[in-house]
Amino acid sequence: MDIKEEKAKIREHVWKVLEENDIARFPRPVYGRIPNFDGAEEAAKLLTTLEEFKDAAIVKVNPDAPQRMVRYYSLMYSKTLIMPAPRLRSNFLVLRSILNPKDALKASTITGAFQYGKPLDLSNGIKIDAIVLGSTAVDRSGARLGKGEGYAEIEYAILRELKFVDDNTPVITSVHDLQIVDSIPVEEHDLPVDIIVTPRDIIRTNTSIKKPKGLIWDIIDDEKVKKIPLLAKLRDIR
Repeated sequence: MDIKEEKAKIREHVWKVLEENDIARFPRPVYGRIPNFDGAEEAAKLLTTLEEFKDAAIVKVNPDAPQRMVRYYSLMYSKTLIMPAPRLRSNFLVLRSILNPKDALKASTITGAFQYGKPLDLSNGIKIDAIVLGSTAVDRSGARLGKGEGYAEIEYAILRELKFVDDNTPVITSVHDLQIVDSIPVEEHDLPVDIIVTPRDIIRTNTSIKKPKGLIWDIIDDEKVKKIPLLAKLRDIR
C-alpha cells in the first residue's frame, strides 16, 4: 500500500466511525468532507481559552461547518477573521470584529462571510497570528489529514509565499476524540498541527514535523492552477 492509499484508508475509517456512531452532523454523509461532529461547539469554546487564540489579533479559520463557532467567536472577541473562499475559487475574505451576536452568527456562515467580508488585499502585508484548520484525522505527533484535496495545504503555502505566516504561526485544529488516530504518514507538502482541541481536551503535539516553506510547484498540476486563481497569479509573478 502506498502512502496515498494509506491516507485514504485512514480517512474512510474515520468517516465510517463517525457515521456509525451517529457522531456525524449535518451536512451528512460526512464522507468526502471535513466532518462536522457532535461537540463542535464545545470544542470551539475550549479553543477560545488557548493563549494562542486570546493573544491573536488576526485569525485565519477554514470555512467548514465544524469550525463555524470558531469563526463566530473570532468576530465576537474583536479579532480580524481571514476566511478562504471554499476551494479558494476566489480570494481570502477579511471580516472585521462584529460585536452584535446575531450579525456575528450570520457572518460566520459561508454566505454571511461573503456579505460581511471583503477580499483580502494581497499587496498589503499582514501578520496572521493563528491558523485554525478542520481535519478528517490527526495523530498526537501533529500529523493531519484533510478531506484529500489539499486545499488547507495550498492555503497555508500561499500565505507562506506572501509572508503572512511563518514557522512560528500556531496551527490549531478542532476535532472529535474519535478523529484522533494512532499514526498518519506524512508527505513533504503536509501541514502539521501544533494544537488539537476536542470537545473536552487540549493536546499540544510538540510536533517535530516541519511546516512547508511555501508552494511546491512540482506537485501542483495545471488543473489545480485553473481552479485556484491565486495560484495562477503567484505562478505568473514567481
